[in-house]
Amino acid sequence: MQDIEFPVFKTKSQEYKKFDLTDFSQRQKYFEYKAGTEIEKLKEYLNNNTFIVYLLGKKSSGKGTYAKMFKEIIAPDKVEHFSIGDMIRSFDEVLKDPAKKEELIGFLQKKYRGPMPLEDIIKSMEERSTKVLLPSELILALTEREISKLGKKAIFIDGFPRDMDQVSYSLFFKSLIDYRDDPDIFVMIDVPTNVIDQRVKTRVICPICNTSRSLKLLSTKNVEYDSEDKKFHLICDNSACPSLNSGKAARMVTKEGDESGIDPIRPRLEKDEILMGQIYRMHGIKKVFLRNSIPVNQVKEYTDDYEITPEFFYSWDESSKKVITSEKPWEVKDDEGNDCNSLMPPPVVVSLIKQLVGVLGL
Repeated sequence: MQDIEFPVFKTKSQEYKKFDLTDFSQRQKYFEYKAGTEIEKLKEYLNNNTFIVYLLGKKSSGKGTYAKMFKEIIAPDKVEHFSIGDMIRSFDEVLKDPAKKEELIGFLQKKYRGPMPLEDIIKSMEERSTKVLLPSELILALTEREISKLGKKAIFIDGFPRDMDQVSYSLFFKSLIDYRDDPDIFVMIDVPTNVIDQRVKTRVICPICNTSRSLKLLSTKNVEYDSEDKKFHLICDNSACPSLNSGKAARMVTKEGDESGIDPIRPRLEKDEILMGQIYRMHGIKKVFLRNSIPVNQVKEYTDDYEITPEFFYSWDESSKKVITSEKPWEVKDDEGNDCNSLMPPPVVVSLIKQLVGVLGL
């Protein structure tokens, strides 16, 4: 990313051990092997402390995936991934319920102070208008409301700040939600535009828990073949997904509009990059730098082979009635036109874990 240096983080182990990073139990062993000491430090820290992380990266850069995996490994009951976008969308159902709508309006009458009339805001939300930009003051009020319901947890905030005027708000946001004594950290994520484009085009999500995977780049342990539509479908393997406990894991689905790739969101990607540059130049705030890609000529020095994102291919074996999955290392051009390999999420999260231990002084 222009003007920001994202160092290559070494996750290559001295003694080679291979793990299946798409399998939950194997991921647990992988994280214990690669960052066991740091994980224990974070678990001990979270017994009596919290922190706020602001996830900064281009849209579809993996913010939710990294945060949810961190939560899965460190402390599912003490860490929360909080998506501003998911929060706003959740109010669609709130506004359809007269009692909940009245409670929400009552809250905003007490808390919201901003340039746009509250009546216009509610109307815009009910109409799901994309032409009206919700004011930052409203986002702050709603976020305070929802975070207060979580209890005292470490929080990864995904989607804030999103605009330039929200940067200064974020610097003092922890005071608003009574996290005054705990550190706030900006995690900056660098992902090549070509990687994001392919992620968007091949992304699928769990309709139950919203976990994101990719049919091409981030498969799950179980894949189904549907003989009617003649397509392959990933099956959610998030250990915290309610569908797993019901006995029938959910089939992951494509999000509407993803087939177009990054073209509809290109202006948003450019704004995200400018925003990250602005925060990068700020002093007095803790920062963590995560990068998704590694130049091909540095891969063997810095990573183990199974940490590289594979490109998945599927075929149906009629005789055994099973899906056959094959793969090869996925090679892609970075934003400078250099050949690089994309990392699987776990090694990026290893980098996150180890850097957080450093900035927290553990």
